[in-house]
Amino acid sequence: MKTVAILVPESAVLQGIADPRYLFTAVNQFLQNAGKPPLFDVKLVGLSKEVKLNAGAFSIHTDLLLGEMKKADLVIVPPLSGDLKAAIERNRDFIPWIIDQYDKGAQVASLCLGAFLLAATGLLNGKKCSTHWLFANEFRHMFPSVDLVDEKVITEEKNVYSSGGANSYWNLLLHLVEKYVNREMAILASKFFVIDMGRNDQSPFIIFKGQKDHEDEVVKNAQDYIEQNFHNKISVDELSEKFNVVRRTFERRFKKSTHNTVVEYIQRVKIEAAKKSFESSRKTIYEVMYDVGYTDVKAFRDVFKKITGMPPVDYRNKYNKDAVVA
Repeated sequence: MKTVAILVPESAVLQGIADPRYLFTAVNQFLQNAGKPPLFDVKLVGLSKEVKLNAGAFSIHTDLLLGEMKKADLVIVPPLSGDLKAAIERNRDFIPWIIDQYDKGAQVASLCLGAFLLAATGLLNGKKCSTHWLFANEFRHMFPSVDLVDEKVITEEKNVYSSGGANSYWNLLLHLVEKYVNREMAILASKFFVIDMGRNDQSPFIIFKGQKDHEDEVVKNAQDYIEQNFHNKISVDELSEKFNVVRRTFERRFKKSTHNTVVEYIQRVKIEAAKKSFESSRKTIYEVMYDVGYTDVKAFRDVFKKITGMPPVDYRNKYNKDAVVA
């Protein structure tokens, strides 16, 4: 029997607690239906017997208080909501307990914005981690020692797991079922819950808005210039000369402030404009390509796929209403 401790922090997202509980108890039922013993002992663990969520609209009654759970095999850290710094402070008593469980051999998995609480333990330092793409900049600012790979749906490193944004945590839960039971059971669970298995990239869902939560005004001005002139050819030399900064220094400051090289930033601005055009217009691949400043079809397709995880035509067919109807 594997003990699964699903934490119930204050400011948690209700579904991030209810869904994993539902999944692991459902897998127990599937096993019993097959004439096998249940595998998971699922416990909701909190700092109090009742935790109110969503401004008191819901309340969860925990099975155990934190001090009563001595040894878990798997610890699930659900998504947090609201002010994440404040949420970490309100739930700080979980941190030494999570570390202790990990040191005792437990595997630890964060779901979506649960990565913030997990990262506060230090267990993610030097490891890869994913979280909701919309909060990537905030995460990098708060936890610079963590290797954030926000395009990934699942990360796994040294018994620490994380998932990407929102409902992508189902993919991590199915991954855990496969590890603890087998592939056949994970497939059965995916079919029961109607979850598309095998998704490993949340790049198609990312909306690039530029990383401007920094204090370097020269870089901010360069970002604005790129965003206003992305349809033209822009070079690093042109930008460094325009803003009167030596190229090497400009590149270093830009990378430090935005977590992108200058070239990467230009590409992401262009591709974000292309995405919006594919979503809302009837323009062809070539028309959109020229609109955002590309003249080489292969280069455009390669960069588009690198950033979004799919070719331009697939993206258009997936998100354009007229393309879907056709």
